Amino acid sequence: MTTPLFNWLDKRSAGVLLHPTALPGDFGIGSLGAEAKTFIDFLAESGMSYWQICPLGPTGYGDSPYQSFSAFAGNPYLIDMMSLAEAGLIPDQELGPLLFLSSDTVDYGGIYKVKWTLLRRIFNTFTKDNHKKANLPYGDFEAFCQENADWLDAYAFFQALKSHFDGVSFHEWPEECLSYSSALASEIFAELATEIEAHKFYQYLFFGQWKEIREYANGKGVSIIGDIPLFVSGDSADLWANPALFQLDKKSHLPSAVAGCPPDYFSKDGQLWGNPLYNWHKMKRDGFAWWKNRLAANFKLYDVLRLDHFRGFDTYWSIPSEAETAVAGAWLKGPGLTFFEEIKKAFPEAKIIAEDLGELFPSVIKLRDETGLPGMEVLQFAFGGEADNLYLPHNHVANSVLYPGTHDNDTSLGWYQNASAEEQDHVRRYLGISGHTIAWDFIRSSYASVARLCIIPFQDLLNLDSSARFNRPGEAQGNWSWRFRKNQLSKLRSESSAYLRKLADLYGR
Repeated sequence: MTTPLFNWLDKRSAGVLLHPTALPGDFGIGSLGAEAKTFIDFLAESGMSYWQICPLGPTGYGDSPYQSFSAFAGNPYLIDMMSLAEAGLIPDQELGPLLFLSSDTVDYGGIYKVKWTLLRRIFNTFTKDNHKKANLPYGDFEAFCQENADWLDAYAFFQALKSHFDGVSFHEWPEECLSYSSALASEIFAELATEIEAHKFYQYLFFGQWKEIREYANGKGVSIIGDIPLFVSGDSADLWANPALFQLDKKSHLPSAVAGCPPDYFSKDGQLWGNPLYNWHKMKRDGFAWWKNRLAANFKLYDVLRLDHFRGFDTYWSIPSEAETAVAGAWLKGPGLTFFEEIKKAFPEAKIIAEDLGELFPSVIKLRDETGLPGMEVLQFAFGGEADNLYLPHNHVANSVLYPGTHDNDTSLGWYQNASAEEQDHVRRYLGISGHTIAWDFIRSSYASVARLCIIPFQDLLNLDSSARFNRPGEAQGNWSWRFRKNQLSKLRSESSAYLRKLADLYGR
């Protein structure tokens, strides 16, 4: 038997799934400030070793972290404003408009209207009268720009142009701006110089604050699991700056086919994501250099990476660009093991999780086993069928990561309340429970599983119903907005941290 490429998941442990936007606070969205550190304190107190998050990239229409303007940049919405006020970059009273935003959900519309204006004021203060020497703990701004120029220059120009053209997709920009190379040669580059530098500054703030959060977590014994979407957005700096790496129509320069997945558990019409597809043949010629740069950037942010839609490296669902649903697609061959052999050479100590959910061909399972990457188990997929269901705990394997549900699932309580009578009966008989505390029943079952890593959605720790669901796949609006309140975490810490630590001790996590 061939030795797997990667073999890193060798200890039993547990963690929590929570995107930073869901952290509590008064400014309309969770941020990289004190509340993030308080959450990390809870993880450490509870014997947790991991904090898993969704992608941190800047979001646009639909607010999905899986549809970002960049595969490299961070989301300025997450910047902690209080830290900047304390550094003297903005008076406390000028943050007042943020206080009118919701503390119960993420107010994306309000954030868009208010936070960009405040960030620009902070940039103006930073640049005025040589304030680049301001006492910020994030290092030298010019050095940051130079170190990240390979992606930052194009991203900042892209965002400056997007603002200049009122936020429309770059495909609708004037001809001279349709690609990074042509835009650099146009007069507009010089016109937008200040705006470009501003967007670089926002990234400087984001990466500086995130570095503090990661170092704080690592200091508490908590590792960060980041999430990498397989595909990039159709309206992104990645496509704009690197068109040759994607499957585009030679005349229109628009995607000739787009990504998605066929009909499945989540949708009878499949999922039409609309992302451009990679030109894998082109990427292979230079040893997947763009992907290596992407992974290198992400390993600066995270301790572990989850590769979303892993199956796409084996075979991916290609949908004609004019299709209205994902039904009329076809499976095409991805880069396969060659890709991961190149990644192993570049990152020999890489810790990667394969999101291997959905319709899996034998070739996908073979690829996962050849790479040695741990796959995923989801308890909500286990019940209502036969004993050979791979998601039932007695069928779990050690080299895997177990979730009661993911960010795409309902909460465990919501799932049970909406499950069929057959599923409810099955789960009660299988776990030997009444069903009255299903979220905690799933948590205990996750801890007991042979899967070496279990990740619990934070909503399940709070025993919340479907109103706390984070995402409903296939629905373009109304997702990604759930947040918890400070008192909920305080109550959880006082009532359940000790119990969670006992569970970790009992099951060797």
